[in-house]
Amino acid sequence: MDSEAQRPRPAVDGGMADIGRRIRRLREERGISLSALARGAGVGKATLSGLENGTRNPTLETLWAITAELGVPLTTAIGTPPSEESETTVPVMRGTATEGTLLQVFEDEAVTYELYRLVIRAGAPQISPAHHRGVTEHLTVFAGTLSAGPAGAPLQAGPGEHISWRSDVPHVYVALGDQDVHAGLLIRYPRR
Repeated sequence: MDSEAQRPRPAVDGGMADIGRRIRRLREERGISLSALARGAGVGKATLSGLENGTRNPTLETLWAITAELGVPLTTAIGTPPSEESETTVPVMRGTATEGTLLQVFEDEAVTYELYRLVIRAGAPQISPAHHRGVTEHLTVFAGTLSAGPAGAPLQAGPGEHISWRSDVPHVYVALGDQDVHAGLLIRYPRR
């Protein structure tokens, strides 16, 4: 296998300077040093510095770890989907085995919801880091069969089935068999 195939794919195409500025602003608003955030998120200090400066294009797993440590939804770092009046396009977010397109962000006083169109590629599992306390995921399968949920006790679902779990623990997504899974994913973030 060549080294290009082994390298993790970047989380998003372009827009890293904006994402980096948002992460730096969130870190500084909370009075957290670069070293402390890197340590808490389990990422290298050089990786975090490069991300904040717009010179690194991290994996989705890295962005999840950083936003979990900051206690914010992923969209706080990557931005929200475009409105009908906007010319902005939403990048596809990629993990080891997933590709997600942010469709909508819903907010109320106590909770933020992110709705994604999700494809889980056959052939590779994805282990996602824990989100902040109280976050839950709700997944509805449209095609394919998957195993997803807490890493120690994943659930299975096929077409037309729905599963949900607390995602404040490491969790997995695996397409079972040789067919990609197409699903809708709703992530519920209680405010800290």
